[in-house]
Amino acid sequence: MKLSVRSLSRPTRELLLKRIPELVKAQAESFGATADVNHLNGTPVLVNQEQMTQFAWQVAKQQFGEERAIYGAKPLMGSEDFAFMLDANPNGCYLIVGNGEKGEGSCMVHNPGYDFNDKCLVPGSTYWCALTEAYLK
Repeated sequence: MKLSVRSLSRPTRELLLKRIPELVKAQAESFGATADVNHLNGTPVLVNQEQMTQFAWQVAKQQFGEERAIYGAKPLMGSEDFAFMLDANPNGCYLIVGNGEKGEGSCMVHNPGYDFNDKCLVPGSTYWCALTEAYLK
């Protein structure tokens, strides 16, 4: 059996990684069997630094207006490689330039209905330039 362990906080992840082998072994023993758990360390929990998140949001508000700069999106249970970067250097934040919440193709990536909105290219690249310029000031 193979599984992916995901959580929204580091303490919860640590607890899961401790308890899963204990529960698997106990369940196997209840049937007179044995079990081995091989943990391959997966993606860590992605935790945005609050100060950098606020900074990125302020730049987005300046670029697009407050109604289009959404702060405090719901946490996702995805698995994102950027989590390794924030784990090594927590001075940053992960953000999403989205297709919007309504209409065809507006669903999240890794969904058969997803269709990248090419209209996001210019505003997205403009935002990254503004973010870089503001950071380097």
